[in-house]
Amino acid sequence: MKAVASGVAEVAVRAQFGWINVLKAGAAQLIVLHHLAFYGPMSDHVRRMLPALLDWLGGSARIAVQVFLVISGFLVAKSLSPAGLPGLASPLRAIGRRYAKLAPPFMAATLLAAAASILAANWMTHDSISAPATLDQLGAHALLLHGVLGYESLSAGAWYVAIDFQLYALTALLLWLGGHVAGKRSAPWLMPLVVTLGITVSLLHFNLDASWDNWAPYFFGSYGLGMLAWWASDVRRKAGAMTVLLIMITVPAVLALAINFRSRIALALLVACVLFLFGRSRTPAQGQTWSVVNRLGQISYSVFLIHFPVCLLVNAAFIHLVPLEPEWQALGMLTAWGASLVCGAAFHRWVEVPLGRAVQLAVEHFMMRPVFV
Repeated sequence: MKAVASGVAEVAVRAQFGWINVLKAGAAQLIVLHHLAFYGPMSDHVRRMLPALLDWLGGSARIAVQVFLVISGFLVAKSLSPAGLPGLASPLRAIGRRYAKLAPPFMAATLLAAAASILAANWMTHDSISAPATLDQLGAHALLLHGVLGYESLSAGAWYVAIDFQLYALTALLLWLGGHVAGKRSAPWLMPLVVTLGITVSLLHFNLDASWDNWAPYFFGSYGLGMLAWWASDVRRKAGAMTVLLIMITVPAVLALAINFRSRIALALLVACVLFLFGRSRTPAQGQTWSVVNRLGQISYSVFLIHFPVCLLVNAAFIHLVPLEPEWQALGMLTAWGASLVCGAAFHRWVEVPLGRAVQLAVEHFMMRPVFV
C-alpha cells in the first residue's frame, strides 16, 4: 500500500504544465537559432546556401520572446493573485524573491559570456564580441539595470531578464496598491480592469515607441494578456464572467493590431488564447515525448541564459579551425545549437537550481530576521 501511495505521489510531483512546456521549449529553440543566425559569423557563410531560412531566423524568429512574456504573465497571476483579487501583503518580499530567482544565475551566465568574449577574440574579429567588461557594467547587470542605465549588454537576451523583473515588480506593486484601494471589499473586477487598462495603454502608446523598450510599459501588453488568460481559464468562474475576461483579452489586442499591425502582438494574442484553452492542463512526465518536452521546458531559462557564450565559442572554433564552406559552417551552427542544449541542462542542474536554493534561503533568513531599534 505504501508503494502504491509513493508511486501516486511521485506521479503527482512530476505532473507539469505540459502545454506551457511545449511553448517554452519551442520558443527557446527559436531564440537560440535566431541568435545563431543574427550574430554569425557562421551564419554569414551558411546564408549563401540557405538565404531565405537564415533571413527568417535572423529577423522574424525573434518574436518568439513574446511566448515567454505571455507565459510569464500567466504564471505571475497564478502565483500572486490566482483568483484575480487585489491585495498583496508584502510586495517587497515578493520582489526580493523574484530577484533572488532571476539574478544569481543571470550573473553567472553573464560572467561566462564576458569570459567567452575574451576567448573568442583570440580566434576571430566580429561585432558579436563585446569589449572587456567593466566593473560599472557588471554592477549594472547585477542590478538588472544595464538597459535603463545605457550599458551595452554582455549577452544576447540580457534585456529580457531585466524586463521580466520590472514587469513582476510592477505587477506586485499594482496588486498591493489595489488592495489598499479596495480596502475590506473583495472588488473581484478591480485587478482585471486595471490590467486591461495597462494592456490598452501599453499597446496603443508605449509599444509604438521604441524609446521605451528598456522599460516595463513597453511590454506590459503581452504580459497582461497572459495574466488575463489565467483568470479567464479559471473553471470556477461563471460563463458570463469568463466571456467578459475573454473580451478584455481580445478587444485591446485586436484594436491595437487594427491601428498598427505588429506580428509580435498577434503572436502574443495567439499564445494568450492557447493558454486560456490549455494552460492549466497538467501532464505527467510519462512517455518519451512528454519526458523530452517537459525537460526542455524545465531547462529553457538556463538555455536562454547560457546559449550565447556557447554559440560564441563554437563560432570562433569553426571560423578558425574549419573550412569556410557553407556545409561545414552549417554543421557548426547545428553543433552550437546542440551544445547550447547540453550546456543548458548542465547549467540548470549545477548552477541555476543549487544557486537559486542557496540565495532563496539567504533571502528568507534575512527577511525573517527581527529588526531591533
